[in-house]
Formats: sequence, C-alpha cells, structure tokens
Amino acid sequence: MKIEQLYTGCLAQGAYYIESEGEVAIIDPLRETQQYIDKAKSNNAKIKYILETHFHADFVSGHVDLAKKTGATIVFGPGATTDYDIHSARDGEELKLGKLTIKVLHTPGHTLESVTYLLKDENGKDYAIFSGDTLFLGDVGRPDLAIKSDLTKEDLAKMLYDSLRTKIMPLADDVIVYPAHGAGSACGKNLSKETVGVLGEQKKTNYALRADMSKEEFVKEVLDGIAPPPQYFAKNAMMNKMGYDAFDTILKTGDTPLSPEDFEAMANHESALVLDVRPESEFVKAHIPNSIFIGLNGQFAPWVGALITDIKQPIILVVPEGKSAEAVTRLSRVGYDNTLGYLEGGIEAWKAAGKDVETIESISAEEFSKRAKASDINVLDVRKDGEYQSSHVENAQHFALDYINDQMDKVDKNKTYYIYCAGGYRSVIAASILEARGFDKLVDIAGGFTSINKTDVPTTAFVCPSKL
Repeated sequence: MKIEQLYTGCLAQGAYYIESEGEVAIIDPLRETQQYIDKAKSNNAKIKYILETHFHADFVSGHVDLAKKTGATIVFGPGATTDYDIHSARDGEELKLGKLTIKVLHTPGHTLESVTYLLKDENGKDYAIFSGDTLFLGDVGRPDLAIKSDLTKEDLAKMLYDSLRTKIMPLADDVIVYPAHGAGSACGKNLSKETVGVLGEQKKTNYALRADMSKEEFVKEVLDGIAPPPQYFAKNAMMNKMGYDAFDTILKTGDTPLSPEDFEAMANHESALVLDVRPESEFVKAHIPNSIFIGLNGQFAPWVGALITDIKQPIILVVPEGKSAEAVTRLSRVGYDNTLGYLEGGIEAWKAAGKDVETIESISAEEFSKRAKASDINVLDVRKDGEYQSSHVENAQHFALDYINDQMDKVDKNKTYYIYCAGGYRSVIAASILEARGFDKLVDIAGGFTSINKTDVPTTAFVCPSKL
C-alpha cells in the first residue's frame, strides 16, 4: 500500500495518490494532470479511479482531463449529476483497488453529494479517511456552497452534524484523517496548519466533534462568523460539474510570447486585462499603465478569483522570466482559462520599445511615521475585518481588499491615501486597482502593519459595545 499527499500551498489543497498491486486511485486531482500520470507510470501502475469528494468550489479539479487521458473511472457521491460520464456511487459501496478496499461514506452537509472515502487495508481494517471538505483538522466544511439547492445553510449544517456523528465519529481513534484543505482555505473558518492527523485527536480538539454538542449548538457554532464565499466559488463548482476545456490547450494558448506592440494591441483591441504577477517591490517601481498587480509570490489564485469578477476575462501577463507557464497554470486552477499570452522580455522590453510606464510611491514604515506626525493624512487599511479589529492605525479608514469592488464609493480621488495591509502584498494589489480606476494620489507602506507596529505610530483596537 502506498499513500502520498500531493499538497499545493497556494490553494491550501491536498490531492492524494493511493496505489496497491499496480492499481492507482487519485483523489481530488489538480487541473494539471501529467504529474499523476507520470507518477503512476514510474511505478508501473495504472490509474483505475479518480475519486472526487464533492463538486469543489475553490478550484477546478483535473478529473475530466485525467479520465480522458487514462480511461480511469470518475467517481462522485450519491446524487451527483454531470455533463460527462461518471460513476455515481451508492452510500456504503466498496471499490476494490489491488488488495485495498475503498468504502464510500455519503457525508452530505458541505454539499449534498459530499462523500468521505474510507480506506481499508488488505486485512480489512479501517486505515484512513479522505474526508474532503466534510472534516478538516480543527474545523469542518462550510455548509453554504450547495449548487442550485433550495436548502438553507442551516439545513445543510444539520445534515453535516448528522454526517459527522453517524459516519465519521463512530470510526476508531487510530484512523488517519487526510482532509482536502489546510490553513488558508476559504472552505472553512479555522483550519489547522497541519495537513494530516488522526481521528482520535480530532474528537478531543475539534469543536465540531464535541460529544455533548447538540444539533442546535452545532448549527450556531459552524455558521458563526462565516464570511460570504468568494465570487468565483459558484463558477468553479459549475465548471467541475459541467466540464471544461483541456488544460493542455489552455496552457498552449496562454504561454505565448507577445512583442510589446502585439501586447499593447491586445490590451487595446481585445479588452484584455493586463495582469502583472511580479513581486510587489518590482511593480511599484515600474508597471504598464492600467495593469493590475497580483503577485505569484502570494496567495495568487484565490486573490485572482476574489478580485477579477469575470471568469472569462481575456488576460495578458507580465511575468518574471521563466514564470509564464506557472502563471497560466495557476490561473487555470481557479477557472481563468482565457489567458492570451505574456509580454516577451518583460517590463524592460516594454520600456526599450518606448512605451509609457507608471510607478506607485512606496515608503518605509519609518517614513510613514514621520509624515503622520507632520500632518493629518488619510490612511487606508485593506486587511480582513478580524485583522483590523485586532489592531490598526489610529483613525485609519478600513475596507477589506476582498470587497474592494463594492467599496469604490468610499474613497475620494481628490485625497492622498497611505495604504497598508499586513506585510505589503495586499496593499499593492489595492493600489493597483485604485490606480487603474483613476486614483493617482496613492502611497504604499512597504512591510505593512508588521513594520508599522515597530514604530511609534499610534494604533488602536476595535472595541465591541457592551450588550445591555
């Protein structure tokens, strides 16, 4: 028996490779499938099953492409319907993989078709669960992502409570837990940084598995503080359900070098969005007018999904040298398949061709402290609500970057704004979006609140009013 977790940090997502007697099952594969094919080939094995725990919302799975390339059977849980061939498994159905058995446990709640795959070893002993978004380490999946369902999130939360208590909690404490996500995923609230655990530890420490918890308490706690899902979640879920264009085709089209002249023409005449994925320190020094910054060095794909509202938007890229294929791949993981090419030679080629560039003023936290003391300034905090409430620059205006598209009426083009986030990544994203929309009085604070906190700039915390 061979089990390997293939974890992708920028998506906080775990895919799995299981092998026995030359037969392989891949669970929740990424969009780029060649890695699984190569791994099986190197082990002289054949991919038999592609097991999907549910219709993923936070990324586009590679199940359709992988099935076409290998002939493997795509398996979903009970009730799943798709526009391509699948095996919709019954609750309790057992799939044979070499000397192993994979039992399908229908665990609705995160979504209606959600399943947990219980792996039994060659002796029939329960060995591990691949719990998808039903059970994470430290948390459970959010119950508000069902596709086209008349059920409320409360209804789904009740289903999730029952699934956990009838299908997962009765399993032995030594069963290994392999979840679909870790910390950083928007599919839960408080996921652990660990990506593999044991069920007994979760029964002791995971709030959602408390033995004395009533269904009403569970519903209240699992829904408390849950943020609205990012706008691209529903679109990704539908792509996973209906199918999509082959990744190889997407990569071939997107990984096309463009001269500065062709690049400019495509931006002007194809309504292509110029997406600059270089480090933020390079973007502020020189970038193409009206380009948007979302750097590959951060949580790239989730921020693209949150901020570029049209998933079919034509995109052309400014990339670090040698990173074009990576950028196209990471865009496709969240369904942005309409990349049309990248600027050959990068920003230096653009400048050499005599094209205009723009800059964003970026200052240190120490310089920010001096300016704040010298005069009244407008400060914009673009971190998440919880970060702002914990501590922020005194009198700073706040809106979370996630919702910048809905907050444009709260900023004034006639004012100068000093923008910060936690470390300097999100503030440059925000500045690029504002600049592209006509704001030209923007100052980025490099190093963000982490650096500001080391100066004498006054900070404060949000205090909730007392409840009478």
